[in-house]
Amino acid sequence: MSDLRSLLEVASAAVDQAASLVGRMTVGEVRPKGDRDMVSEIDLAVEEQVRAFLSRETPELGFLGEEEGATAPVKELTWALDPVDGTANLVNGIPLCAVSLGLVSGNASVLGVIDLPFLSKRFTAAQGLGAYADSVRLAPSRAIDLSEAVIAIGDYAVGPNSQQRNRMRFAITQLLAERALRVRMVGSAAIDLAWVAAGKLDASIAMSNHPWDMAAGTAIAREAGALVLDAEGAEHGLLSAATVAVAPGLRGPVLELLDDARRQADTQGGGH
Repeated sequence: MSDLRSLLEVASAAVDQAASLVGRMTVGEVRPKGDRDMVSEIDLAVEEQVRAFLSRETPELGFLGEEEGATAPVKELTWALDPVDGTANLVNGIPLCAVSLGLVSGNASVLGVIDLPFLSKRFTAAQGLGAYADSVRLAPSRAIDLSEAVIAIGDYAVGPNSQQRNRMRFAITQLLAERALRVRMVGSAAIDLAWVAAGKLDASIAMSNHPWDMAAGTAIAREAGALVLDAEGAEHGLLSAATVAVAPGLRGPVLELLDDARRQADTQGGGH
């Protein structure tokens, strides 16, 4: 594998440019992208700029972006970019959005840089090098019981079969409302995962797993010491159907809740 320390410097430089662009651009035209989804001029401009920068700095690596897909061949080492994770928040003037750049090796994320342009916060990690918020080393919370846990959930499904796909999500929400201290829907998977790494959230449950959404955050959460799993408790990878990041002490309670939610959804005739 290429030198991750050097690649982390490259990723940080790319995200420097992206965050600056997000901070100074106006949202501009917002176009629909499927059912209840959107893309802004900022999304497109950031992806274009980061893709061009990385193609110059690391031409030997692949590149996958949310908006334009694999504009360089997907390889053993491939960058995965969400130019603005939380576009709906950005468009509505909510400052909870992030530039999220990860590096994928095979089936796993090995490096991540997440920048919150409107909160002036940067999260970074690379496998074996630790996870940091700016210069502060990250560690997950020590929560051991759902009754003391603040847990984030991913956005509800939209598009085809969303009613069926949301049965599991609704069941999770209901059970968290009954068992957790608080439930949060931030609207950015990157922020959810970074905040689990930092101990601000005790867990994050997303019944989805797109590499541009999750690559950076899963690398940061795992390197900080959080557990990153699929909904059945196996180690999370690019092919997982869900992304569950938890403080180590909450592994059992969260997986038990997901089992209960699955049974409840199945009883109601829903899939995942």
